[in-house]
Amino acid sequence: MDQIVDIYTDGACWTNPGPGGWGAVLRYGEHEKELCGGEAEETTNNRMELTAPIRALDHLKRPVTVRLFTDSTYVRNGITAWIPKWKANGWLTAAKQPVKNADLWVLLEKAVERHTVEWRWVKGHAGDPGNEHADRLALRGLEEALREAGHDPATYRSTAR
Repeated sequence: MDQIVDIYTDGACWTNPGPGGWGAVLRYGEHEKELCGGEAEETTNNRMELTAPIRALDHLKRPVTVRLFTDSTYVRNGITAWIPKWKANGWLTAAKQPVKNADLWVLLEKAVERHTVEWRWVKGHAGDPGNEHADRLALRGLEEALREAGHDPATYRSTAR
């Protein structure tokens, strides 16, 4: 695994919960790939933050070394520290409550298995070019999902809290 791929991911919701989008930028040398998607139905920001790295890692065709940048401490802490504890507890939190988004945590863990992933946290909306790019893609994914469901994103955005 001598190739290093940089991936920037982000998720977005106009209301939380509400319609959401996710975005990812994959960079390898001079090559760049944009990915995005969303859900017009009710979802959460955390679900979109988890979906972005799942889709990005699943997009890679062969095992590689990845530097994955996220502005979500929820995602970074979950995948690097919390999952082993949740699994040992039967997917229950320390408070004996079901782990939220367990379905996506399982998918993320599976997506990570093929690769060597270094998780890096970046401050969101603070000018990091990769993070800002992923944020724009998450908003694009959200808007495209709304359009596909027959909603006008401009009208919906103006009514979001």
